[in-house]
Amino acid sequence: MEEQTGSPAATADNGSQRNGEEKPRRGSWTKGRKRKKPMKDSNAPKAPLTGYVRFMNDRREQLRAERPDVPFPEITRMLGNEWSKLPPEEKQRYLDEAERDKERYMRELEKYQKTEAYKHFTRKVQEKQKGKRHRGDSGHQASSEALHESNAEGKDRTVFDIPIFTEEFLNHSKAREAEMRQLRKTNMEYEERNAALQKHVESMRGAVERLEGDVMQERERNGLLHQHLETLRQALTSSFSSVPLPGSGETPTLDTIDSYMKKLHSVVVSSPQEHEHLISTVRDVVNRLDR
Repeated sequence: MEEQTGSPAATADNGSQRNGEEKPRRGSWTKGRKRKKPMKDSNAPKAPLTGYVRFMNDRREQLRAERPDVPFPEITRMLGNEWSKLPPEEKQRYLDEAERDKERYMRELEKYQKTEAYKHFTRKVQEKQKGKRHRGDSGHQASSEALHESNAEGKDRTVFDIPIFTEEFLNHSKAREAEMRQLRKTNMEYEERNAALQKHVESMRGAVERLEGDVMQERERNGLLHQHLETLRQALTSSFSSVPLPGSGETPTLDTIDSYMKKLHSVVVSSPQEHEHLISTVRDVVNRLDR
């Protein structure tokens, strides 16, 4: 992978060689002893690239062509600064490509872990681990790490199993950084949606309060109308108490005033010529009510 030459270890080595100083060895590794690399499974799916690595691969050769006099570590540093200042929409394109590549990798890895080749490699790793324990190598004695080594780029391997300042370590860190950015972006989207929903809830509460106010006003109006209706019924009952209905001789009461008025109206409309005296009496009663 092209990103390997831009690692911090390579940068530190170049700097120490330019200054003519011998680079001190890190940790307890003695002179002449090489750090053993974890076993690689050639049949495993190709590990996904992070959005940052994809950006570096796209821009590195172009920048080197524009600035051939600039050392490679400086180009890496410049690309890192360019990535940090990249517009969000352009950066998101690389992150989306990385996410799709990661989904592809997880699908292929799940399928590969069901094959005989994966089981055979796992057995080889376990046998190697057992041999290390017999030789007294306490640093690599846990048999449970065999499965991690069989899938150097897999989801089950932790960062503590990866040697630091290697391409594998950098890719793992960049992948975690990309995931954190994606999580922060998702969290911001949910916060924006929550704020919009909160505004909608406040708007609905205001609408409910206005409706409740309108309902209270309508109830007050209905109460006034009902009170006016009761007053009118009492006045009609008192005024028409001396006007019996033709044929039945019925006079109104508070309970029968509604039916009485309907019958009186029906009698007057059905045969007005026969009940001219009744119509005249009704007019006099109504005139007294208006006053």
